[in-house]
Amino acid sequence: MSQPLILIPARMQATRLPGKPLADILGEPMIVHVWRRAMESGVGEAVVATDEPRIVEAVEKAGGRAVLTRADHHTGSDRIKEAADIVDPEGRHDIIVNVQGDLPTIDPRVIAASVEPLSDPAVDIVTLAAVITREDEKYEPSVVKAIGSEVAPGRMRALYFTRVTAPGGEGPLYHHIGLYTYRRKALDRFVSLPPSPLEKRERLEQLRAVEDGMRIDIIVVDDVPLGVDTPHDLERARDILKSRAGA
Repeated sequence: MSQPLILIPARMQATRLPGKPLADILGEPMIVHVWRRAMESGVGEAVVATDEPRIVEAVEKAGGRAVLTRADHHTGSDRIKEAADIVDPEGRHDIIVNVQGDLPTIDPRVIAASVEPLSDPAVDIVTLAAVITREDEKYEPSVVKAIGSEVAPGRMRALYFTRVTAPGGEGPLYHHIGLYTYRRKALDRFVSLPPSPLEKRERLEQLRAVEDGMRIDIIVVDDVPLGVDTPHDLERARDILKSRAGA
């Protein structure tokens, strides 16, 4: 495998926290913290993909790289595809890691772990999940459940993703985490496909890959990284990173 390329999609439009990529955390924009976590993973170069010149300016001011993409993308995957073609038009990077731009506290080791299963040529895409420990999250539709069959300790082959409580019976339930690592050819194929019936029904983009027969493997991690969607989340992220800085 060639050296992976990490791409971080970031948009200013957020209903609950407008302009959140540029929200201040300890004196730097949130998107810069995400970029730093990605670089700390040691996986490879990290590039922010955005449709906002102010985000490009903020990342470049911090010493990072960002590229402008179209504003009319319907999904983050489409934005990642365009960014990959801009950054690497010759296709030298055959692995693309998609790290969401609202995860400023993500553990860099988790990003690195998402690449390892692609050493198996049968795997097309890798994502993450954590065991649900809070009872209310088992029944919360906003908490997407990952259902898989174990192929190795801490690793499953994905069978389905759903917003309902599943599977039934005794055993753990898994909270899906929206970080994706694609084989480059799988990303190209994914964005070329129309939205699938189950994708539209569950409102879960990854089901397009499942319905197409792509193999998605799931790495089980210790906990769910904090996604910043609200002012309260932003305060929590500030507290977490402040405590880490003081450690």
